[in-house]
Amino acid sequence: MEPVKDALIVAAGLGTRMFPASAMQPKESLPLLDVPLLTHLVGEAKAAGVERLHVITSPSKSFDSLLEDKSPMHALRPSLDPALFHMTSGMEVRIHVQHEPKGVGDAIRCGLDDIEGPVLVLLGDNLIMDRHTPTTRFEASGASKSLVEAFAITGEATVGLVEVPAADVQRYGIVGMTGSQITSLVEKPSVDSAPSRLALCGRYVFPRTLKTMLDRFSYEEHGDLQSIAVQNHWMEAGQLHGLVFEEARWYDSGAPMMWLQAQIDHALQREDHREHLLTWLEQRLADHR
Repeated sequence: MEPVKDALIVAAGLGTRMFPASAMQPKESLPLLDVPLLTHLVGEAKAAGVERLHVITSPSKSFDSLLEDKSPMHALRPSLDPALFHMTSGMEVRIHVQHEPKGVGDAIRCGLDDIEGPVLVLLGDNLIMDRHTPTTRFEASGASKSLVEAFAITGEATVGLVEVPAADVQRYGIVGMTGSQITSLVEKPSVDSAPSRLALCGRYVFPRTLKTMLDRFSYEEHGDLQSIAVQNHWMEAGQLHGLVFEEARWYDSGAPMMWLQAQIDHALQREDHREHLLTWLEQRLADHR
């Protein structure tokens, strides 16, 4: 089975729901408490064993300061994990620009000419967190590593899934499954028509045929559903699989309230912040009763 040596982070969107914050800086640079979202994503990709990192951006966004070596600054806070200051160490980093906002499929396609084999894809506004360690001993999420391991079993397209509340299924792509094989994929279904509560969560491993499939199912024909059309093609051929992230938290930086909830939830999982935050929340809630 071909090893997954390339990861592609899709970070080209303007993030208009996070305006004005994302008009001033890329939403991928926003911190989850004290670690930038992009640092988490890079760490997750690195933990999955990839050697090359491809970041898809837009003409108005720059990630240079987030990706460059900040190791000299570690001396100012030596108690912190040094990996946080140079998360891309040991990886080759390539930046690709999506010049027009043509959806996720087109953004992925922008990086594929530099990729020969299968590719791990991470959507840049989603964090799948199965570890909540302090910054003194940072551990990246193992979600993508698990996905790469699942892909190695079949060599066929494998997507990450998270179970969501029934009331939220209309916001996501929802799948039906038999074993690990995906048998239905419905984009933003009603509660009554949803095949399950398992949602696509922005983590994918695609085989080397992805480039050919995106060229076949073009943006001009399928629009923003281009990547869904490709996944449907694989599903109908019995070649689309799913891995449910059972223990992970799904954090979305795409809207202010969701990101605020992510901050609070993550802090409550962190041993270095939990007790202080709980005490403060209890006091504030008491003030509003």
